[in-house]
Amino acid sequence: MTDKAGLARFGALGPAEIVMVDGIGTGKSDRIGAGGLPDAGDETCRVRADLVRFLLLGHPDAPRMHEKGLRLSGAWITGVLDLEGCRVPRDIGLLDCRFERTPVLRSAIIDTLAFDGSDLPGFDANRLEARGDLLFRGATVRGPVSLTGSRIGGDLVLDGSTLDYAEGSACVAERCAVRGGVFLRGATVAGRFALPGARIGGDLDLTGATLHRADGMVLDSDSVQVEGDVVLRVAVITGGVSLVTAQVGGDVNLTGAQISHPGDMAAHLDRTVVKGALFLRKGARINGTLSLNGANLGAILDDPACWPAKGDLRLNRCLYGALLGGAIEARTRLDWLARQTPERWGEDFWPQPYEQLAAVLGQMGHDEDKRRVLVTKERLARRARRRRARNPLTRLRLALIDGLMGLTVGYGRKPLRAMFWILLIWVTGTGVYAHLDDEGALRPNAPVILRSPEWVLCATPAGTGTTLASVGQNREGLARPAETQLACYRRQPEASAYPKFNAAMLSADALLPGLGGGQVNYWSPDTRSEIGNAGKWFMYFQTAAGVALGLLAVAGFSGIVKTN
Repeated sequence: MTDKAGLARFGALGPAEIVMVDGIGTGKSDRIGAGGLPDAGDETCRVRADLVRFLLLGHPDAPRMHEKGLRLSGAWITGVLDLEGCRVPRDIGLLDCRFERTPVLRSAIIDTLAFDGSDLPGFDANRLEARGDLLFRGATVRGPVSLTGSRIGGDLVLDGSTLDYAEGSACVAERCAVRGGVFLRGATVAGRFALPGARIGGDLDLTGATLHRADGMVLDSDSVQVEGDVVLRVAVITGGVSLVTAQVGGDVNLTGAQISHPGDMAAHLDRTVVKGALFLRKGARINGTLSLNGANLGAILDDPACWPAKGDLRLNRCLYGALLGGAIEARTRLDWLARQTPERWGEDFWPQPYEQLAAVLGQMGHDEDKRRVLVTKERLARRARRRRARNPLTRLRLALIDGLMGLTVGYGRKPLRAMFWILLIWVTGTGVYAHLDDEGALRPNAPVILRSPEWVLCATPAGTGTTLASVGQNREGLARPAETQLACYRRQPEASAYPKFNAAMLSADALLPGLGGGQVNYWSPDTRSEIGNAGKWFMYFQTAAGVALGLLAVAGFSGIVKTN
């Protein structure tokens, strides 16, 4: 038996207390009864908190504690275990114990502290300094856990625990420094779990956890610094998750997570820096707003179906290095960006998400998808500009200009499209001029030919006389019955010396002067007929279109017509 001198102050010891005192120097785990969680009021398992404190602090008249520390399970601990400001140089293991009152360890200095499987009404340990781990595995805490300003040299582990304080903050670890990781794998939290400004040397891991808060942020981790990963794999979260301005050295993994905060901020990661990747896939669902405004992500690994609904996505100023493991094609990614509705947030358009997507697609070698994204960005930016214009005439003018820019050069993003239009107009012109030639609705474009006897006489039927004013003579006409003036002229020997008509070259010359070898100087639609007059107006259109399209192509290549 251990010498009980010095214990007299506690009077008669209960059976559980005798077991604890007898085993204090053995280094073995002392089990009270079966060692399981006792019922409140069970006197056979009752241990006074003051007695535990007396043994932990190691007074001269107290039994000597083994180097392994205190290991007790199955006790009903009554009173307040008050270790505020104390230094306990041994591990403390109070496993499967039921606490009558909230333990107080404010400003205490301890080694490892374990409450695995225990039931506590709370835990008050602001500014606690633990050189080892702080363990609540499988524990139930029915009040607030206070760890503000604490320092933990190992891990903070709440795997499988239940934190139940729905009316307030179930756990507050503001500015807490954890050298290892913070683990809530499979935990259940009712109330706010707060880690603002905390520094975590390992992972923040909530794999399979269930968090619930009726209103507001349930996981409040603004400005947290996590050297490892932030893991919410298959977690079920009701309420908001906030990681604003967080610094994450690894990944943010939302694979399979279910986050629900409808009509409000479900996942708030504004200005968060993630050196690894953001995972959002395998059935992940976000019901509420996901905000990544100003975030900086190493990469995104996603399933587009997992992103929130239209109106609940914010990506303005979000930077990311690559798109991995998900769809790359522009159509799918544009649908992703279209889930943003800047109007909801008081703005008309966010161009940067489109520029960022295009840059990433370009870096990944998807140049055609990049151009499609940029064209869409230009179209939406110009639409927003038209909406800002107050004058209806200004809006109409801008609409016409924007429509022209889009059709001809893809708002400057596809300048080669102008060449397609030039080719189309050239082919159309070739057909028009060939038809005019068939209808005899062309004429030589040289004044000397138009005044020549051959041309003039071909306008008069054979057998009919006419006066040639240029030579002062009466001559008989040359045109055969139903023969056009042009066909008649071409039969004359004098016409053999005149340049031959070529519909394709005339079309090229009208469209881009000089390309047709001067055909426009020799041939022109005959405006004396309706079809010839229409052909002349088409030639005017060709010339204007050629100049305009040429200038637009140059402007497109130079970037002048882009909105930025």
